[in-house]
Amino acid sequence: MYQPETYFIALSFMILTMLCWGSWANTLKLCPEYRFQLFYWDYVIGLVAGAIFWGLTLGSFGSAGRPFYEDIVHAGLQPIVLAFVGGVVFNIANLLVVAAIDIAGLAVAFPIGIGLALVEGAIANYVISPKGNPRLLFGGIVLVVTAIVLDAIAYRLRESSRRATSRRGIVISLVGGLLMGTFYPFVAKAMTGEGAPGPYAAVLFFAIGVAACSVPVNYLLMRIPLDGREPAAMKGYWSAPGIWHLWGVVGGAIWCTGTIANFVASRAQVVGPAVSYSIGQGATMISACWGVFIWREFSTAPARSKAALVWMFIFFLCGLTAVAVAPLF
Repeated sequence: MYQPETYFIALSFMILTMLCWGSWANTLKLCPEYRFQLFYWDYVIGLVAGAIFWGLTLGSFGSAGRPFYEDIVHAGLQPIVLAFVGGVVFNIANLLVVAAIDIAGLAVAFPIGIGLALVEGAIANYVISPKGNPRLLFGGIVLVVTAIVLDAIAYRLRESSRRATSRRGIVISLVGGLLMGTFYPFVAKAMTGEGAPGPYAAVLFFAIGVAACSVPVNYLLMRIPLDGREPAAMKGYWSAPGIWHLWGVVGGAIWCTGTIANFVASRAQVVGPAVSYSIGQGATMISACWGVFIWREFSTAPARSKAALVWMFIFFLCGLTAVAVAPLF
C-alpha cells in the first residue's frame, strides 16, 4: 500500500482531509428540498464505494505494509471490531450534529459540537500516540477553537431575527460533539498492535460500521425527526431526481477520500493521530469559505459579522500553522 515517506507529503494529505471534510456538504446544497435523512442513504453508498476504490488503488500499490486484500484477510478480530465501532460512533455523532444544526442553528451547534469534538479527539489521540510538540499542538487547537467560535458569532450576527436557543438543541450538540470526538481514537487504536490493518483496510471496516448503523439509526430519525418536522418517507427517496442520488454518492465519496488521506497521514513517522485529526477538523473553516466566497451567504451581512469572519480566518491560519509545525519541534 502507499504510505507518505516525507512530512511534506503527509501534510498535503492532511490538508486534503480538511478540504474534503469541509466541502462534501456542498453536494447537499445542490439537492434543494431533499431531506437530509434521505440524502444520507446515498451518502453512505458513496462512503463505502470510496473505501473500496481507494483500497483497490492506493491501498494495493506501494512498498509499505501489505496490499489491500491481504491486509483485510490478515486483520485481527479486535482491530476489525474497533474500526467497525468507530464507524458506528461516527455515524450516530454525524446525524446528531446535523440535527442540532437544524434545531439550534450553526451559531450554537458548531462551537459546541465541533469545538468539543476537536478538543476531546485531540487529547484522546495524543494519549494513544503522543507525537508532536504538545505546546504547539494544543496551543494551535485553542486558536482553531477560537476561530470556530468566531465563525459562530459571524453567523449569529448575520441573522436578521435571532433564533431562540433551544435547550434540546444544546443537549443534542453536546452529545453529538462528545461522540464525534471519540470515533477517531477507535480507528487509531485499530491500526496499532498485533493484527492491525493498514489505513485502507481500516477505513473499509469503518465504512461498513457506518452502513450497518445507518439502517436502524437513520430510519429511526426518518420516523421521529429530532428537528420536529414531519416524518420522512422512503417514497421521497425513490421519487427523487437521479442527479440528487448522484450528488449524495459523490458527497460520501468526497468525505471518504478525506478520511483515507487523514488515516494514511496519521501513520507517518512524525505525525501521529492527534496532529492529523486536529488539522482535519479545520474543515469547519473550509466550510465557512464556501459559504462566504461561493454561496455568498454574507453578502448582505452587517459590518460586525464580516469583521468576525476576518478574525476567524486570522485565528484559524495561526492555529493551523501551529498544529502543522508541531511534529517538527
